[in-house]
Amino acid sequence: MQKKFRGAALVVVASALLAATAHAQALKVAIVNGQKAVADTQEIKKAQADLATKYRSRQQEIEKLQGELQQIESQLRAPNLTLDKQSQLNSEGQLKQKQLQRMSEDLQSDFNRDRAQVLRQAGEHMQEIIKKLAEQKGLDMVVDTGNTLYYKPAMEITPEATAAYDKAYPVAGVSAAPASSTSPSSAAAK
Repeated sequence: MQKKFRGAALVVVASALLAATAHAQALKVAIVNGQKAVADTQEIKKAQADLATKYRSRQQEIEKLQGELQQIESQLRAPNLTLDKQSQLNSEGQLKQKQLQRMSEDLQSDFNRDRAQVLRQAGEHMQEIIKKLAEQKGLDMVVDTGNTLYYKPAMEITPEATAAYDKAYPVAGVSAAPASSTSPSSAAAK
């Protein structure tokens, strides 16, 4: 009796495995590098340029302050410096150092906030685009390359996702050009 039960269980398990294998073979999967797809869009490239322009004057103020600090340091190294002058330069240097730190932190915080907002919105748009692409292509699943150990290059739809994004969310004054490999972090002024 146990042999019959084992045999029947083995047949059921084998059938389930065969059915799962047949279903898995019918599964249509694509791969996308979501980060690259977003980074290569015209919208992100324009946003990078806009952010760099927006924060350029503040970055220049920081650079000017850094130059002033270097001048103070060089004056402090001068021979025959009086104690009063040294004390004055040290106080001035400490004040400028605090200003520099505060300005740098504020700039970085503001830039990061604006950049995160742009990336969040673009990421949401890209998810919509990838979903539409998957539906158009009859895909069952789209997996990000960050979660994939191996895939055939023919399965990747990253360039298609970027092109579809640029078409769905055109940037005024920019022609839809082929995607490049610019990353969002490369255009940021810190």
